Amino acid sequence: MQMNMPVPGHIDPVPVPREVTPREDGRIDLLGLPRKQIAALFEQAGLDARQAKLRGKQVWHWIYHRGVSDFEAMTDIAKTMRPWLTERFVIARPEVVEAQHSTDGTRKWLLRTADNHDFEMVFIPDADRGTLCVSSQVGCTLNCRFCHTGTMRLVRNLTPGEIVGQVMLARDALGEWPKGRMDGLDVEESEGDYTSDGRLLTNIVMMGMGEPLYNFDNVRDALKIVMDGDGLALSKRRITLSTSGVVPMMEKCGDEIGVNLAVSLHAVTKEIRDEIVPINKKYGIEELLQACADYPGASNARRITFEYVMLKDKNDSDDDARELVRLIKKFKLPAKVNLIPFNPWPGAVYECSTPERIRAFSNIVFEAGISAPVRTPRGRDIDAACGQLKTAAEKKSRAELDRIAAEKQAALED
Repeated sequence: MQMNMPVPGHIDPVPVPREVTPREDGRIDLLGLPRKQIAALFEQAGLDARQAKLRGKQVWHWIYHRGVSDFEAMTDIAKTMRPWLTERFVIARPEVVEAQHSTDGTRKWLLRTADNHDFEMVFIPDADRGTLCVSSQVGCTLNCRFCHTGTMRLVRNLTPGEIVGQVMLARDALGEWPKGRMDGLDVEESEGDYTSDGRLLTNIVMMGMGEPLYNFDNVRDALKIVMDGDGLALSKRRITLSTSGVVPMMEKCGDEIGVNLAVSLHAVTKEIRDEIVPINKKYGIEELLQACADYPGASNARRITFEYVMLKDKNDSDDDARELVRLIKKFKLPAKVNLIPFNPWPGAVYECSTPERIRAFSNIVFEAGISAPVRTPRGRDIDAACGQLKTAAEKKSRAELDRIAAEKQAALED
């Protein structure tokens, strides 16, 4: 089969897709791009349409079924073709700046984009599952006052490749690719053919840095690859997207992504939720819960999870628990409530509720027939617990945090 190859030694420039972070070396990162777009890029670079489609299919398989990031390892592609690909394209991973291991087995990575912005991801192992907490933005546009990540400025959205790259990187580190990888990564090899059975990484939660529904298109496109049977092939039932309550995007999320929904509720009165989750001033509790009731696919088998951080003397009274029950029943929501002991961080203005208060709150909700487990904090010793994600470069004074909070609130109210 003949290729319409460029002149030897000459590289015709290929336009960088807007979904890709430009690289200094001029190559285009294929990670996170749809198969059709990869084929189109190959055609723009000089292959005829038939050859571009074939090579796109082969490269896709090597990326997502074998975990390969080096074109030289793609043994069913002609040796003369591999350097041509290497000159023009790359299959990148986020740069690992720092990797930390907690005493409880939790792992946290500080990652860096090609344009030198830092973000974090966390892997939480359990006896029956392994959950990867994935970030959607560098920083955060919201200002939830109990959340360390919320004190960061929003730098930019992560691209589909940078989101998918977190999953790829975790599988690299966990050694979860089929035997026979040839890209030189120092990881433990997996036995047998590609399968999702018996893997350590079984679930994904979009609960890392950022608000996923404020980066909807990129999150959607990334998760389509994660869920694609010819991609990473993870069931949508094993993926949960968490939102602080971007009401206009919730139905669209259900229709176009279809994953499980988690809502950062954290309070049951306007006064308290306005304080700790300021987006409530734009989309109130009743409006939010109606959007939950309307969420496509929600059912007793696929309950909506409400995240509720336990703050001492703020949102943890018996009356708060009873109001939570009333609201869930009013909107007839198939719901589960995750009670989260507050994870402290330097400069935080709140304290965690006592274990006795948390148990009393949980009991009231349970007695009403609604599941309300208390989440066991994980990774606290490496600042990997819920609400603690924040890059070291973002440490700020209390005055600076207050100023950033004021700017975010003003933007929210515009």
